[in-house]
Amino acid sequence: MGTFISLAVILVVIFLVTIILVQVKGEAGNLFGGGGTSFRTRRGVEKTLFQLTIGLAVIFVTLAIVNILYT
Repeated sequence: MGTFISLAVILVVIFLVTIILVQVKGEAGNLFGGGGTSFRTRRGVEKTLFQLTIGLAVIFVTLAIVNILYT
């Protein structure tokens, strides 16, 4: 059981990092504060990636806690 949870944590982390990097790449250099600060509504793919990021973060935290409890 512990091996499965550890593998699941690794897979979720890979997906989470990939999605975050895709979002940062789409922001045209705002990673280090470059560019103007304009507030706008997320739409389409950007909104889906944002929601997926939140979902994967919740799954990661849950799996990490379960991994600690069962290890």
